[in-house]
Amino acid sequence: MDKEEVAREKGIYRVTIVGSVVNFLLLLFKFFAGIMGHSAAMLADAVHSLSDFVTDIIVIVFVRISSKPEDEGHDYGHGKYETLATAIIGIILLGVGFGIFWNGASSIYRFLHGGSLQEPGMLALIAALVSVAFKEALYRYTVFKGKRLNSQAVVANAWHHRSDALSSIGTAIGIGGAILLGNHWRVLDPIAAVVVSFFIMKVAVKLLIPCVDELLEKSLPADVENEIQKIILSFPGVSSPHHLRTRRIGNYYAIEVHVRMDGKITLEEAHRTATAIENTLKGQFGKGTHVGIHVEPVK
Repeated sequence: MDKEEVAREKGIYRVTIVGSVVNFLLLLFKFFAGIMGHSAAMLADAVHSLSDFVTDIIVIVFVRISSKPEDEGHDYGHGKYETLATAIIGIILLGVGFGIFWNGASSIYRFLHGGSLQEPGMLALIAALVSVAFKEALYRYTVFKGKRLNSQAVVANAWHHRSDALSSIGTAIGIGGAILLGNHWRVLDPIAAVVVSFFIMKVAVKLLIPCVDELLEKSLPADVENEIQKIILSFPGVSSPHHLRTRRIGNYYAIEVHVRMDGKITLEEAHRTATAIENTLKGQFGKGTHVGIHVEPVK
């Protein structure tokens, strides 16, 4: 592992540990406020924070694995472990969103059929507002670091923080309405939980779609493939790039392509040109890019 990869791994750990400490403290406060403040929405929000804490642990474990170099059993490295971590975060988010929806919908159903709901306490409202402030700050910090570190898992985790902030906004509105508007409006507490659940599930789907594409070996976007062909054709004597196959492996690309060169040049010249193309592609898309070039004579 080179110095750049070591620095990247340390950066990912640093931002994830900051998030896990904040999440742990918030989830303890939310559970306490939800129980003492008699708020179903706050307890649901606490469960969401618990899922945030769990995903922090997942990121720490999987990023260490994904940073390992190529070995005998993994010719293309371990980059897809980070993709797998992102997918797990998405699945957890989807499950949390559905759980919050089910809990809120059940409370609404009971209320509409004559059941009573407890009035949430002021402590629950304070906890929701505190959570909004901390989680939005944590989202901005984490997404900034994730993009700088080029880490899918860290960016995915940032969106988990944002979904928790959205959850807390909905929770604050529901709890505040239930407190200020009286008994007939206590149903605002679970209604807020249901509304927020849809935001959470939307974020989950947004994270899962690119992960599924990568795990199913979907080709890179057309603009990236066009750029690859443009780089190849910039070399004198190289023509007709074809059988271009591309895919993403974690934070890196894998590129395989056939090109044509003059059949009269020596093998050494063809090798030198192919190596120059490979180095240029790695310079453009990252040192970890896997490049395979098959040379054919011009027909």
